[in-house]
Amino acid sequence: MVFQKLCSNLPAYGVMCRGVHCSSTSRQVQKMTRLRVVDNSEIGKAAMLEGKPPKIIHVYSKAKFGVTGDRVLVTIKGEMKKAILVGCHQEQKAFIPKFDSNNAVLVDENGSPLGTRILAPIPTLLRKKLKDMSRPKGADYTKLLSIATRFV
Repeated sequence: MVFQKLCSNLPAYGVMCRGVHCSSTSRQVQKMTRLRVVDNSEIGKAAMLEGKPPKIIHVYSKAKFGVTGDRVLVTIKGEMKKAILVGCHQEQKAFIPKFDSNNAVLVDENGSPLGTRILAPIPTLLRKKLKDMSRPKGADYTKLLSIATRFV
């Protein structure tokens, strides 16, 4: 009760109160964030139909926060899989599209996507970022670009 009164006195610029905590929006995702699988992989489709979306359990970056184009480790249907973030719901910088949900594409260890098609639009800034992430004898993330149907 006291907390709700405290939140009602806060200014209205960028601060939202949802009964439990007050925090401003951020430009990244973090651990335990739910994702939407946007490829047509079997495990991704089954998890989304059950209503149990994958959750991030690790972000492969120094900042421990993920933005569009980062690699993350997710748990999906009791298994650990790697994924690439292809769209974030949070507020974005200029010329980076904002999506309605946090979108991810599941990939295997060598960077190949588990599905054969990506069902959501992909930001064009991912072209350069994924090409920079790809290594000659390592993971090849440019395969994601070849199975994408739409770019934003």
